[in-house]
Amino acid sequence: MEYEQLIKERYSVRKFSDKEISQEELDKILDAGRVAPTAKNLQPIKVYVLRSEDALAKMDKACKCRYGSKIVLFIVADKTKAYTKDYIKVPYNSFEMDASIVMTHMMLEASNLGIGNVWVKAFNEDIIREEFNLPDNIEPVALLPLGYPADDAEPNYRHFERISMKDFAEEI
Repeated sequence: MEYEQLIKERYSVRKFSDKEISQEELDKILDAGRVAPTAKNLQPIKVYVLRSEDALAKMDKACKCRYGSKIVLFIVADKTKAYTKDYIKVPYNSFEMDASIVMTHMMLEASNLGIGNVWVKAFNEDIIREEFNLPDNIEPVALLPLGYPADDAEPNYRHFERISMKDFAEEI
C-alpha cells in the first residue's frame, strides 16, 4: 500500500475477527518497532507479546479495551535507561516519547499488512504492575491490540473529520 493511502485509511479497530496473525506477520510488526528511533538511540523500550489465555486474562483485569483481540502488544519503558535532561525547571525523561515512536512504527506496519490495531492507554496501571510483577523502573506505557478487523468493523464516526491545513499548520 502506498504510504499516503495507508496513513489516510488506517483507523482504530475496535472489533476483531478470529483470523490468526501469522508468526511472520507478528515478527514484521515487532521488527518495525525494534528499528524505530529513540532519543540518543538508547532503546529503553520493551514489548511484551500477550497471547496466552493467562496473559490476556491478566490484561483484561486492568483494561476493558481488548475488543476481542487475540494478541496484545504491551509496551513498557525502562525509565532508568531513557534519555534524561534537567532543563531550567522541568526535568525531562524521553521514555514516553520513545515508546510513542515505537508504537507508531508497529501500528503503521500492522496496518500495512492489513492487520487492524488500536492504541490503548486506558488501563489501570496499579493492576498491570501487580499482574505482571513490574519493577519500579519499568513504566507501562501503552497497549496495541492486534487482529484482522471483523467484517462489520468500522471507524469511529469522527475518524475522517480533520481540521483544515490552515488551522493545523502556520508559518511564522
